[in-house]
Amino acid sequence: MPNRWRRRATLPNAILAWAALAGAALLAVGCTSSSAADQPGADGKIIAVGAENEYADVVAQVGGKYVQASAIMSNPNTDPHTFEASASTGRLVNAARLVVQNGLGYDTFMDTIEKAVPDSGRRVIVVQKLLGLPDSTPNPHLWYDPATMPKVADAIADNLAAIQPSHAAYFKANAKTFANSLAPWINAIGTFKQHYPGTPVATTEPIADYLLQALGADNKTPWAFQADVMNGTDPSAQDVAIERSLFTEHKVKAFVYNQQVTDSLTESFISLARANHIPVVGVYETMPEPGYHYQSWMLAEVRALQKAVTSGVSSEHL
Repeated sequence: MPNRWRRRATLPNAILAWAALAGAALLAVGCTSSSAADQPGADGKIIAVGAENEYADVVAQVGGKYVQASAIMSNPNTDPHTFEASASTGRLVNAARLVVQNGLGYDTFMDTIEKAVPDSGRRVIVVQKLLGLPDSTPNPHLWYDPATMPKVADAIADNLAAIQPSHAAYFKANAKTFANSLAPWINAIGTFKQHYPGTPVATTEPIADYLLQALGADNKTPWAFQADVMNGTDPSAQDVAIERSLFTEHKVKAFVYNQQVTDSLTESFISLARANHIPVVGVYETMPEPGYHYQSWMLAEVRALQKAVTSGVSSEHL
């Protein structure tokens, strides 16, 4: 498990609270022996849950008219790493016949709820396992990898088809449509990589590192610095000095930071970037709402970076 997520694992009382919360939610809906399969959504729709709203969005696109999809984490102004659930979260997971979660320790609260509210009829897609990634994978932000969501969409279609076999062709067609709809994003990535190869950038933490890699960008920020920020620990003085030099010595074309999670250190680097006329690009951990779907969100992030590199324009908010 990556270090950042160990921070949550060191809070046994919080973990116990999760279990108690989920168990209470189970009792509250009076389902001590019932299955989620016995709790269809409105008009017989399959109830599905995405731990993060980007996954819920793909579920909704693939499931279409036969699925009622909801997200647990959807507020772009909230730090996903300090997310706290309510009793409604337990009830929602209990009712779900399909759950999609990230894995890699990013959303361990889902495991806690699922164990506290066991259901043999619930299907769970863990993206980490779907991609065959070990627990030691250092960067959990899998949705920024262009190769991730087509595989997730196919897995969603397969699982929905198993739940409602009569609509299997519909789900699989929607998954194909979703994959095709990523073409503008994939093309934008290819264009950027072709025209601006090796573009040097600085980051705070590895939110968009998979995307930066696909773009062919050169992330100059030391990994140790990124990992420390991601893990909520103080970077070393040496790494802070290296990071500062990226701005003061104009070694980078853009500064990419986690728009949802800022502190005094991040703000100091934002100010330093501005003072040295280096454009700032804010990226998001959860999909901005309203107005975006997964594919338009990812395309907007690429366009924001391209504007920064080509025109020196900052895009701190989408």
